[in-house]
Amino acid sequence: MSQGPPRSQFTQSVLAVDNARKQRRTRMLAGLAGLLALVLCAGGWMLWAAADDSEAGDQGAKAVQQAPDAIRNTVETAPSSPVGHLAVDYQEKRFAQRFGRDASVRAPGTWATDKTLVRGVGGTLKGFAFGTSKEVWSTELGGPVCGTTRHVTADGRTAVLFQEPVKAPDDDKKKDGKKDGKKKDDEKDKKGSKKPKGKKDDDKNKKKGSKKDDKKKDRDKDKGKGKKDRADAPAPACTRLALVDLDTGKKLWQVTLPDAEDASPTSTNVTMTRGTVTVAWSRGSVAYDMKGGERLWQDTRPSVCGNAGLAGGNVLLVLRECGAGADRTYRVQRLDPRTGKALWTYGVASGVQRVHLVSSEPAVVAVAVRGTGVDKLLALDDLGAYRSTVDMPEGRYIDDCFTARFGTVETCDAIVAERDRLFLATKPKDPEVNRIVSFDLATGKVVRKFESRGRGAMYPLELSGGRLLAFRGSADGVAPDAVVSLDPESGRETPFLLFSVPEGAGPVKPGETDVLVEGGRVFIAPKELRAEPGERAEGAAYGALGVEGA
Repeated sequence: MSQGPPRSQFTQSVLAVDNARKQRRTRMLAGLAGLLALVLCAGGWMLWAAADDSEAGDQGAKAVQQAPDAIRNTVETAPSSPVGHLAVDYQEKRFAQRFGRDASVRAPGTWATDKTLVRGVGGTLKGFAFGTSKEVWSTELGGPVCGTTRHVTADGRTAVLFQEPVKAPDDDKKKDGKKDGKKKDDEKDKKGSKKPKGKKDDDKNKKKGSKKDDKKKDRDKDKGKGKKDRADAPAPACTRLALVDLDTGKKLWQVTLPDAEDASPTSTNVTMTRGTVTVAWSRGSVAYDMKGGERLWQDTRPSVCGNAGLAGGNVLLVLRECGAGADRTYRVQRLDPRTGKALWTYGVASGVQRVHLVSSEPAVVAVAVRGTGVDKLLALDDLGAYRSTVDMPEGRYIDDCFTARFGTVETCDAIVAERDRLFLATKPKDPEVNRIVSFDLATGKVVRKFESRGRGAMYPLELSGGRLLAFRGSADGVAPDAVVSLDPESGRETPFLLFSVPEGAGPVKPGETDVLVEGGRVFIAPKELRAEPGERAEGAAYGALGVEGA
C-alpha cells in the first residue's frame, strides 16, 4: 500500500512556477465575478441568483451550543455574496517525480474547522490555513491511513485509524524473541507512538550485501517511484487508533486495538458518538473514552455474529453478520456507547445478500437482494421497529454504498437522511440532466423532485438548518460549478456558493470526491491523488480546493 508523500524541500525554480500558478488561479476565481455578472445579464440565472434574499447577509455558519465532546452540528447559512473566493489551494508538488506519472496515493479523510482544512494523504495528516493555502502543520502517523470518520467533535477533534508501522527486517531479532503484550502496547501508544528504527537497521542490512538489497535499490531508483512492497506481501493490520486535534495536528492519544490482527483496511471502520470513539472489524469491536483513550468495552470474541460496521453520530448502531453463504443473516442493533450493551435489535429478513448502514439517526439500512447494488432502503424508528421502505429500482438512483473506496458503513455519499425525509439523486440521463428526489420516511413515498434543468447534474450533500445543500457541476465548463440550497417544502433553489473546480482536481463524483461544506466554505478534495495529465504538466497532484464567500 502506498505511503504518503514525504515532506520535501522545493527548489527555487519549482517555487517560482508554483507562485505563477497560484496567481493564475487567483485571477481565474476573481474573474468569476465578472463571468457571473455576464451570465446574470443574459437572463439565464437572474431569477435563480435573486431568489430568497432572506438568506443573504448571514455569513458562514451559526454556532450551535454544544458540549465539547458532542458530535458537531453546524447550521450553515448562505454567505452575503455567492461569488466564491479562494480559501485553500493545496497541491502535492513533484508527485510524478516521486511516485511515477501513473501512480496514485490514497487520500482518505477531509475535515475542516473555522481555522483549518485537514487532509489525510497516505500516512500523513496535513493542515492548511485559510487565505494563504499555507501548510501550518503535518503529522506523520507511522502507517497509512486505513479508516476515517466524517464525524468531528464540537471542539474540533476526530478519530483516525492507521496501519501498523512497517518493521525493519531485523526488528524482531533485536527484541530477542520477546513480544510486548497488548496492555504494554496500549500504554506506550498513549504516550506517543515509537519512532521506527530507521537508518541504523538499514545500514546493517546493507552491509550484508544480499541480492535482495540490490534488487531493492534498483526499484528505488526506478523513476522516483519510491519503495514498493512485494505484491504477495499481506498489508499490515489496521490496528492503530488516534484522536487528533484538527487545528494543531496533535495526537491527543493513541492506542493499539486488542486482538485485532485480522483487522484489514477493507473490513474495519471507526466512528464516534458523544464522548466515545468506537471501532469495528470483522471479528471484533471496541470503544474508548474520548477524553483520555481509556478502553470502555470490547467484544473481540463474538460467539455467533461478526461485526460488519458501526455507524455513529448522536446514537450508535452496529451491523451484525451471522452465518455464511446462503444461510447468512443480518441484525441491526442500537448500542449504549459507554457499555456496548444492545438497547434494541432489528432482524433483517432472510435472503438479503448485503446490508449497509446509511445513517444512525434516523436509522436507515440499505439492502441488496438481487445483486451487488442497493434494492431497498429500510427506515427504522427510535425503538428499532420497521418504519417504511424506499424502493430503488435498478439503474434509477446513484448508488455508491457498496463500492466505497474506504470504510464499511456510513459511506453512501449520494444519500442524505434526516428525521422525516430522505434524499436521493437520480443517475443522469445525459451528463448534465438529473434530479434529486425527496421521500417521506413515515411512508416511503415521493414528496418532491428537484430538477437540474440541464444546468448541471447535482447530488445531495447534507441537510442544514432545514435546507438541503447540493453540489451542481458546470454544464458546459463556462458556467460555474456550485453548491446550491434547496428548500424541501417549497422546492425553491438558491445559490450558496459559485466557483470553478480546477481541471486537475478531476470530475466531482460521489464516492470519488469529498465535497464538504463547513463554516460557510466549500471544499473539494479527491479521495486519491494523481499527477496532472499531459506531458507538459508539472507533475503535481491536486489535493484540495477551498472557496468562501465575500
